[in-house]
Parts: sequence; structure tokens; C-alpha cells
Amino acid sequence: MSSIQDSCTTHLLYLHGFRSSPRSAKALRMREWVAQHRRDLVFACPQLPPSPAEAMDLLETLTRDWPHDTSALMGSSLGGFYATVLAEWPRFQQSRAVLLNPAVDPARDLEKHIGEQSCWQDPQDRFFFKAEFIEQLRQIRVPNSSAPQRLLAVVAKGDEVLDWREMHARYQAGRISLLEGSDHGLSDFEDYLADLCQFLRLPVPHPQP
Repeated sequence: MSSIQDSCTTHLLYLHGFRSSPRSAKALRMREWVAQHRRDLVFACPQLPPSPAEAMDLLETLTRDWPHDTSALMGSSLGGFYATVLAEWPRFQQSRAVLLNPAVDPARDLEKHIGEQSCWQDPQDRFFFKAEFIEQLRQIRVPNSSAPQRLLAVVAKGDEVLDWREMHARYQAGRISLLEGSDHGLSDFEDYLADLCQFLRLPVPHPQP
């Protein structure tokens, strides 16, 4: 096993889903975990703009100076789609990525959401999802991953938003954690956190005796 594979992650990028924010339960739990166990870790969870093109520009700027061999990705739903795209960028081609109920074809799924939308965590926080964003999603879509072994997809059969069979088919070349129940938001996220951190090369500290 190479030294790159043995190296510990130093930078972690978390990407939230559609109509979500850095205030989502999973994003807050990851921020809490970092504060408790890995204060040395560079953790970024930006508020993503509605425009996929602008989101990519933001992430390009945010991660421009990140190391190529010790960075990792985690994304939920639309954020999982974005993380799949980023995993093909040169700076992330050695990175592992955890995809939480990842959107497979958001260009298709989000067509019915064109118009004014609100944030799940704050209904007063509103934005407009434009028709032109659908084509932007098509433009950045990655049909196949070049190194699927670097991806771990957490797929819940109980997902009430996305089809678990489609997610499973899309990511079956890599590693899949198939959950018999759960839901789209992974309300039982805590149950899998230790295994996800291990996959991302984030050692889970053992309690002191």
C-alpha cells in the first residue's frame, strides 16, 4: 500500500444538498465531530449558490490551494452529485469521497423545481432556481467515475426522494453501503459516522481509559 493511501486526511469538504445549507443536521454533526476530534483538520462547508456553474466556481476558488494527496469529499444528495464531479478534478484525483444518497440525474429531477424555493433549515431564506441551471447540471455531469474505488455511496432503500436502485446502479463499481431502511436525510447518520470517517482516512479517536 502506498504512502498516499496510508496518509491521514488533512482537508475535508462537505457539500450540502438542494434547498439545504451548512445548517443541515449532517453538516452540523460533521462540524461538531471535527471540533471534538480533529481540530487540526481544515473543514469547509460553504453555502452553495443555486447556480451549478457558480457553485463550481466557488469550490474551485475555495480548494485551489488544497493538497492533492490528503483531501477528502463528503456530499449529500445534490452535494453527492457535486462531490462525484469534483472527484474527477486533478486536485481531487487522489481523494476519497463519501456520497450520502447522491443525486444521479439532478438535471432531470430538478426540472420540476424551477421557480422560487426556500431553504429547509429556514423557510424565510428564499432563492430562485432558474431554468438555465438545468443545462448547467447537464454540462458538469460525469457519466462514469475514473476511479470508482475512491467512492463510497451510502444508499438508503427508505429514501423517499431518490430511487435507491438508480443510486445503486450508478455507484456499483465502487463501494456501496446499502441501508435496508433509513431515509433521504439519513436521520440515523450517527450510526454510520465512524465507518465513514474510517473510509475518509479520518481515524476515530479511542476513548481514554
